[in-house]
Amino acid sequence: MTTTQTRDAIYYVVKDDNLSEIAELFRTTVAKLKQLNNLHGDIIQPGQRLIISHSGDGTVPFPGKRWFHRNPDNPVVLAMARRLVQEGCGTYHSPEPDTKWSPADKASYKKFQEKHGFSGPDADGFPGPKTWKMLKVPTPPA
Repeated sequence: MTTTQTRDAIYYVVKDDNLSEIAELFRTTVAKLKQLNNLHGDIIQPGQRLIISHSGDGTVPFPGKRWFHRNPDNPVVLAMARRLVQEGCGTYHSPEPDTKWSPADKASYKKFQEKHGFSGPDADGFPGPKTWKMLKVPTPPA
């Protein structure tokens, strides 16, 4: 017998997020998000870890470009930075990358985009769905 292991698809809440926008972003419903996360109201907090689905592959689902424009301070940013370094695209200097989105993150992501043939507005340093999927950012530990 062969078993397949799946991991939760996780999203980390940033300032000004709400359940309706998150549900729309991931093509699910507010009710499903509440059920998966045992939420009894609509209040969510920055940094909160939300399960999006139980059918993930252990990588962070693309949180949308707007998420990065909000300058998140979030474990996903550090996981992304570590992947960029593994890909040879890190432009980080002391201090090392951390959880706060920074100009070094943007420069590193731009380098990753260019490495994969993107140019012009498609290599603006902000993640897009195609390059995010290619980068395979692992879900940070809880």
